[in-house]
Formats: sequence, C-alpha cells, structure tokens
Amino acid sequence: MTEHSSPLAKTFDPAAIEAKWYRHWEETGAFRPNRPDAEPYTIVNPPPNVTGSLHIGHALDNTLQDILIRHARMQGKDALWVVGTDHAGIATQMVVERQLEERQDKRTNYSREEFVDKVWEWKAESGGTITRQLRRLGCSMDWSREQFTMDPHFTKAVIKVFVDLYNQGLLYRDKRLVNWDPKLKTAISDLEVDTREVQGHMWHFKYPLAGGETYTYVERDADGAIILEEERDYISIATTRPETMLGDGAVAVHPSDERYKPIVGKLCEIPVGPKEHRRLIPIITDDYPDPDFGSGAVKITGAHDQNDYGVAQRNGIPMYRLMDEVAAMRSDGAPYAEAAQQAKALGNGASAAEVDALNLVPDVYRGLDRYEARKKVIADIDADGLMIKVEDKIIMQPFGDRSNVVIEPMLTDQWYVDAKTLAEPAIEAVRSGAIDVVPKSWEKTYFNWMENIQPWCVSRQLWWGHRIPAWYGDDGQVYVAEDEAAAQALAGAAVSLSQDEDVLDTWFSSALWPFATLGWPEEGELLSRHYPNDVLVSGFDILFFWDARMAMQGLHFMKEAPWKTLYLHGLVRAADGSKMSKSKGNTVDPLGLIDQYGADALRFFMAAMESQGRDIKMDQARVEGYRNFGTKLWNAARFCQANGIGASATVEAPKANHAVNRWIIGEVVETLTKLNKAFEEFRFDGMADTIYHFAWGTFCDWYLELIKGQIDDETKAVAGWVFDQILVMLHPFMPFITEELWHAMGERGGTLLIHAQWPEPKAVIDFDARDEIRWVVDTVSAVRGARNEAGIAPGLRLTAHVADNAPIIGKYLEGSTALISRVGRIDIIYPDAPPVGAAVRVAVPLGTLVIGLEGTIDLEAERARLTKSIEAISKERDSLAGRLNNPAFVEKAKPEAVEKARADHAEKAAEVERLKGALAALG
Repeated sequence: MTEHSSPLAKTFDPAAIEAKWYRHWEETGAFRPNRPDAEPYTIVNPPPNVTGSLHIGHALDNTLQDILIRHARMQGKDALWVVGTDHAGIATQMVVERQLEERQDKRTNYSREEFVDKVWEWKAESGGTITRQLRRLGCSMDWSREQFTMDPHFTKAVIKVFVDLYNQGLLYRDKRLVNWDPKLKTAISDLEVDTREVQGHMWHFKYPLAGGETYTYVERDADGAIILEEERDYISIATTRPETMLGDGAVAVHPSDERYKPIVGKLCEIPVGPKEHRRLIPIITDDYPDPDFGSGAVKITGAHDQNDYGVAQRNGIPMYRLMDEVAAMRSDGAPYAEAAQQAKALGNGASAAEVDALNLVPDVYRGLDRYEARKKVIADIDADGLMIKVEDKIIMQPFGDRSNVVIEPMLTDQWYVDAKTLAEPAIEAVRSGAIDVVPKSWEKTYFNWMENIQPWCVSRQLWWGHRIPAWYGDDGQVYVAEDEAAAQALAGAAVSLSQDEDVLDTWFSSALWPFATLGWPEEGELLSRHYPNDVLVSGFDILFFWDARMAMQGLHFMKEAPWKTLYLHGLVRAADGSKMSKSKGNTVDPLGLIDQYGADALRFFMAAMESQGRDIKMDQARVEGYRNFGTKLWNAARFCQANGIGASATVEAPKANHAVNRWIIGEVVETLTKLNKAFEEFRFDGMADTIYHFAWGTFCDWYLELIKGQIDDETKAVAGWVFDQILVMLHPFMPFITEELWHAMGERGGTLLIHAQWPEPKAVIDFDARDEIRWVVDTVSAVRGARNEAGIAPGLRLTAHVADNAPIIGKYLEGSTALISRVGRIDIIYPDAPPVGAAVRVAVPLGTLVIGLEGTIDLEAERARLTKSIEAISKERDSLAGRLNNPAFVEKAKPEAVEKARADHAEKAAEVERLKGALAALG
C-alpha cells in the first residue's frame, strides 16, 4: 500500500477502510515486528471454541486486549499477542454428529479413528469462522503462530502434564459424583450446567420406623409453645425426586432438632419396593438439614445429589447408583431380592466398587426412564398409604447447556486432579502480589473458592479430544505413560493392554495455554522471553474454570505465575441490565454493529463502558455516538487538509509563540499524563474518557475554532503535531480510522501508525497560556449560554462590560480581545463601568460580564415569551408535585416510575427558577 495525502472523501465510511487496512497489516507482518532486543510484552488470548462465532462478550474481551497490545507495540516493546482456538470437545463433537444425522448417519457407524478424521475434515472446512471475525474487530494478533489445542506440539504438552501429575501423585482415578449429561453420555463441568427455575413438586412420604417402633413427635412455635403433639411410627421425608429414594443410604436430621432426638440412631424403612426386601437405613445427625425447611428430615442419596454426597462422605454412608448412562433405571446385575440381601450383608464397610456393583432398583422399575420410574414409585407408595401430601413448588433444575436435558448427578469412575495441593502456590501468588488481581474486589472470591477447592474431574466420555494416556491390563491394573510403548514397558511384554476410552476435559488442556503455546515442554527462546505473560484479560465468569487453573498449572510446571496481572472484566448485559440469552431474544450481534457503525465505534464503546467491577449495559445509541466521533475526526482531518495542515515532521512539540498554540501543547501533555496513568491502572473507561474529551472537545470544538482565519506557519506546525498525537493516542482504541487519517495527512517515511512511537510528555506546560485560553474558552461558553437563555440570535454582535475591577481579566483581554471578539461575537470593554438599563449578568471565571440588552432584542416580546414559558412549565411542575403528594401513587406505582416523577419535578422546578431569573434581568 502506497502512502498518500490526497483529499479525504467528504463522508466517513468505515467499511471502505477497515478491510483494506487489516489486510495490509497482516500481509506486512505488522502485528509482530522483529524486535529481538526490545522489552517483551505478552498477552495470550482466551482461546474461543473452534466451533464458535463472535459474540458480544468476545468483542469486549478482545477489544480490551487489543488496546493493551497496540499500546505496548507503540511503546516499542516486543509485543506478542498469542492467538488460537480451543478444540471444544463436546461442542465440536456435537457439531459433527449433527452433520452426520442430517445425512441419516451417526457416529457409532464409524470407528473412533474414522470419526476423529471426520472432525479434522470439519475443522479444515468450517473451523475458521471466529478467527475471521476477530480480524473484522481489528485484533492485532500474531496469526503467523496461530495455535490449536489439538496441534501435535500442544498435545505433547498435555500428555506430559497428565503423566507427570500422575507420577507425582497429583492425578488419580476415583469414583465421585459428577454432572452427568444423559444425552451426551458424558460428565460435564459446572460451567456447562445451566440452572433454571422450573415448576416442580415436593412429595412428602412416611418412612416407617423399624419394628413398628413409635415416638412422641412434638412441634413448637417460635415462643416454645406446643402446637402439635402426636404419636408417630414414621419419620416424614420431603423430596422433589422420588425415583432416587431407591438409593437412600440414611435419613439425616440436624443435631439441634428436638423433634427427632428420640429416634436418632434408630432405623427406618425405605417405603418402596417389594415389602419383604425393603431396606432399613439409619437416622443420623448432620449439620446439612435445615430444621425449618420441609419436615427438617432429609433422605441421603449420595450417588445422585451433590449435597447428599457430602453428607454421605462425612458419615460413611454407602452410595448406591440407580441409573445408567442415559438416566434410565439400571437393569444390570443380580435380581433385586438378591441385591438387597447383598447390601444388608455388606453393611457400611464395603468398598465403593462393591457398593457400585449392586443394583438396588426393584425389578419392576428396571430399564424405565427416570421420569417414568418416578410416576410408578409415587403410585406404589401412595397405594401403600405412605404418601402424606404433594405440593407444587418452583425448583432449581440443572440442564446441560448444549444438550438441553436435565443433568443427573451421578456417581461414576473418573480421573481427578488434586486441585487442593496445586491451589496452595496459586493462593500464595495472589497474597504475595506475584499475581496482581484487578480489580482487587475479586481477591476475596478467588481466595474463598481456592481455599475450599474440590478435586477436579478431568475426564470426559467423548471421542474428540486428547485421549487419556492410561492403559489397562486384563486385571484392571492401570499403566500411565506418554505412549503405548512406554506403557507396555511398564506392564511387561506378556500383559495385554487396552487404552482408556475417555478424553481429557477441554479445560485441562487450556490450563496450559500461557506456556504450551510458547513451545513448552521444549526450552526455547520464545518461552524464555514471553513467559510469564504480562497480563491476562478475562471475564470474571471463568475465573475458576480457566484463570485459577492456569495459575495452578503454570506455577507447578514453570515455577512461576503465568502472568503478572489478572484483569477481570464484567459481562455485557442487555440495555435493561438483564443477562443476554437467545431464549430471551435480547442478544446483540457484534458483527451487525460493525456493519452498521464500524469496528472502531464498537471498540470505543467497549472501552468507554468498561468500568472496573461493573457490568456493561448494551447501548446502541452510544455505539452510534462513537461512530459520530469518528466522523468528527474525519472532518477535523479534512479541515486540516483544506488549511495546509499536514503530517508533523517531529516527535517533539514545535516551538510556539501564540498563546493558543502554547495552550494546546500543554493540553496534549496533560492529556497524555492522564492517559498513561489510566493505562497503568487498567482503567479503560478513564482512557477512553480522556482521549475522547481532548480530541472532540479541546481540539475539534475549541482549538480548530480558535485558530480559524489565523493559520500561519507556526499554527500549521502545531496543529499538525497535535493531530498526530491524537491519532497516536487514539490508535489502540480506533485503529482503522486513525491509520487511514495518519497516511491522509502526508508522507510518513514508510512508517505505519501501528508502529508509530507512543508520545512522551517532554514539553513544558505554559501555565500562563493555559490559564488565559481556558478563561477565553469558559467565557465564550458562558456568553453563548446567556445568548440562548435570553433569546439572543447567535450571530448578533454584543457588547459587554466587566462588572468589577478584575486586573487579571484585563491582562487576559490584552492578548485575547480579538480572539474573543471573533469566536464569541462579543466585544468586552474594560475597565469602563457597565451602562444602566436592561442587561444580562454572566458569571465568568474571575468576574462577571454585563451585557446590555437595550436595542439588542425586543424586550417586550422577550418578556412575553419568558412569562408564557414560566406559566407552562410551572403547570407541569405543579402537576408532578400533585402526583408525588398523593400517597396512592407513591405507594402503589413502580419504584422507577416514582423516581422518574421526582427527577422530572426537580428539573421543571429548576427550569422555572432559571426563567424567572432571565425575566428579572430584563427589568
């Protein structure tokens, strides 16, 4: 692309420049200039799913990262932004299976290897959607080293980590409760569970006490008075999932619950199944049951409920799995009568494997879907007269976010990482400041989760992903090694081996992203220069699923925290503050916003709205407003071109004699100081606010107006230099328009703006010039406001007098009388006293101006206008006051309606007072 300084088009069109410049940057290697001796600066991009498309959260996350990386690059650093995609085990396998189903085909018609080949084919054809979309956003990533979590070098790192952790005793196989997706037939992470409110039921059943034993059940009110006393031969249990009663291991009550103290330690009977084989389970105490919820007694089904699992673990209660991989009631194993006898014989001392082998589902329910079994269990209990009641109840139900089926907590054999041990150095890294969490308010959440961390389930029952490097002999003995040959060597030549069918959780591999993307486990220059990374930008919602795990793995394998700073941003929400979701129809397509307003406008919106510790409310009007900001800059560049103002020949500020030029140079210095401070503190909203107000307000609205008609060589040099500083400072936020304008302003010696030097505030602020021109600006603004209030035409020339003896104003007027006269269309007389008569008094810095109105406006017509306006607005004010004084409105209306009425009343009241003041000034 050749440099040019041809006149800019009259209208700013983002689409005309964005694709052009991105292609040029990428083709010329602009995103990764060769700077081997420069200070390294590194960001790794949270890898989006290879199946993904750009959503508004991606737009926020990647905009913030690009701002930081472009800023570092302009500071001369060896800036590396690592980019890549995640293989997304479940999501990708689902996409390919769906394609097969569309052709009346299915995965199980193929061998594992054949299906995996089909996934690779899909990736080659369709896996680049989101990377193309990141380019449209303007992300300056190092595409020459694009990563993929299933690439050979990355796979090598994943396998090594698994084997090393296993050999260090930090990774093991265990039977624990997981989120089981019956449609996908795999364990899933908490992040992949969507918990929703649904209409359900609560069933209350009697669990008869063993041997017909009875006790006196007493209920009391808050004051201790007895409200119910009766003899009972049962304990009442409430459940939303009756089908799981078959796997109960105990009934628990709170230690403080006086109602059940007579029967703690006794046995009760599960009221379902053939009567002669019904199991007896103990009544125990535990802190988990809430005496005020339901009956206060809770059945403990450790194999099918997260809370019950904890109770069962603490109390040594056996956990009986009732369902198979599709959440149907188990149909394997011995008949129920035999299994029930075995359960009694085993007692509480049985191993987990022995307990899991028992199928305690009565024969009549075996093979039924869980919900069909529920209906039959309820009917059978009711037929026995053991159902107390059923009540409608809103319940929280977990759904698979991809399968959309109800998740079944399930006791299964999985591979686990000892997260508690790995978490200890990661906790200390944050405490010591080795990892600086921004904002600090997230540290408490981080510590709370990490200090109570549970074993991490890292296995998934899929075909697509990193297959677990574990092989089993015929006797079940496991051999973990980096490949089959190494496993065979461990087992001995005579042992026949078969590899584990499972794959690793996607989060396991992505936890290695900060160092495996840099070549680890090979020790190369890239790794030594760019690890640890400088900053990780992440949504707070994956703090535990990804960020914390990267910290754990990085510290364990690299002996150093993976990044110096962890910046956590909020979520992008709908305009009303609600969470975006497809079901609500309130999602926003960032590509649609780019098509409509341009990438620069969307990027600037994201930066301006990103305030630490707060979510972002989507506001399309503000995106449009930042598109108008782009137009403002475009028109400023056209003004410069039309007046002979071009590219600056120097990085240093030009010499200046005119006060207006000395002022604007000082404003650049102050703006840059504020901007640098905001960068240091990761205050993106502060960054955007600083450059926006300087570019739009100070430069475009004031400086260019102040110099109109007086553009000499000095002013051309200063204006060109200032506009260059604006383009440089704004480039990380709005890269496309700034690069276009950079070259439109003149020859740059082959330097792209993306590589331009970040400004350094070396110029000295001229405080006299600053104070003088700021006084001029404030005075002209005040006069313009007074014109508007008094109904004086903007073009009418006025005369004003300084009301008081104010020598400093006289000093300012010595140098700026002509400037104020031209820009403000007002002649200020000093030190003569103001004339008597109708006048407007205008408060200005350091004094007051008196603008005579005699002969300037039609005083009678203006009095009539103001009087009429006062009457109309007073009527509106009084009407609002009447509503607010009406208790029925204040008490019954929506709070937001009441608040709006108060705000409107205050606004109308203030307007009336302002107009009365204007009327009084007319005499």
